[in-house]
Amino acid sequence: MIKAYAAFEAGGELKPFEYDPGPLGGDEVEINVEYCGICHSDLSMIDNEWGLSAYPLVPGHEVAGNIAAVGSDVTNLKVGQKVGLGWHSGYCMTCSTCMDGDHNLCATPETTILGRHGGFADKVRAHAPSIVPLPDNIDIISAGPLFCGGITVFNPLLQFNVKPTDRVGVIGIGGLGHMALMFLNAWGCKVTAFTSSEAKKQEALELGAHRAINSRNLEELEAVAGQFDLILSTVNVKLDWNTYLGALQPKGRLHLVGATLDPLDIGVFPLIMGQRSVSGSPVGSPTNIARMLDFAVRHDIKPVIETFPFDQVNDAMDRLKSGDARYRIVLTR
Repeated sequence: MIKAYAAFEAGGELKPFEYDPGPLGGDEVEINVEYCGICHSDLSMIDNEWGLSAYPLVPGHEVAGNIAAVGSDVTNLKVGQKVGLGWHSGYCMTCSTCMDGDHNLCATPETTILGRHGGFADKVRAHAPSIVPLPDNIDIISAGPLFCGGITVFNPLLQFNVKPTDRVGVIGIGGLGHMALMFLNAWGCKVTAFTSSEAKKQEALELGAHRAINSRNLEELEAVAGQFDLILSTVNVKLDWNTYLGALQPKGRLHLVGATLDPLDIGVFPLIMGQRSVSGSPVGSPTNIARMLDFAVRHDIKPVIETFPFDQVNDAMDRLKSGDARYRIVLTR
């Protein structure tokens, strides 16, 4: 039996829950969960904001731990190995995107907390291709958030061939944005943080931004018109997107990784006249997660975390809801 914490209704508190996962599949791996990050997506799923949730729901898709058991067909992983697990727990492995190496774009993936039980538990299962070994010298306590929040902001650097000479803006200095600042600084970019919190401006500079702009100050926003190659939005709220389009230079890109539910209100002429682009992306493939982990170790990049014991999971969720966490929360044994 796997012991976990589950929500039994939309918006419900997490309660102890046990379930029998059944026999271990041939290509499956069972992980002893040592640490599990808490992502805002966990809260969205608990509250059924996206209309996808099924209950009881065990959240948790930023897992770091060690392998407890491997299926009979698994040859690339071994018991005791340190590994991580993110948003996906399996892929079809036959569609064109999987065959191209873009497993994160698979049309029929298995999601760690949708149709399966996630990492707010002592153990979690997933298919072997979705599990990524941890580098030997990574800080395992803070590794979990890299498997969702970290790869979400790192993946665009690979997908759009971001150059060290590029000028990049990051909207929102929170769970996603603070990692984006660190990655972009190490990548070599000139980094600007856009934040609505005056208190976070100094924190943004300490995290890797070369300058910080108050996104509620129209004069500051107008002063950077036409300057950016890429602006990365990590927020899940509606903004004046046309102002940020205006901050892009010709051929610049506004890229969204924050899951705002509001439609984008965007004028077409700034796109046409400047050949600008608007795009979005999810998490990355297992190969790119591994690349991100190596890059993080090489540059000593660690998410800024707060920790809570697993048995204080509801306190941890309340801390997330407060908006005061700096910057990711990790459940620990």
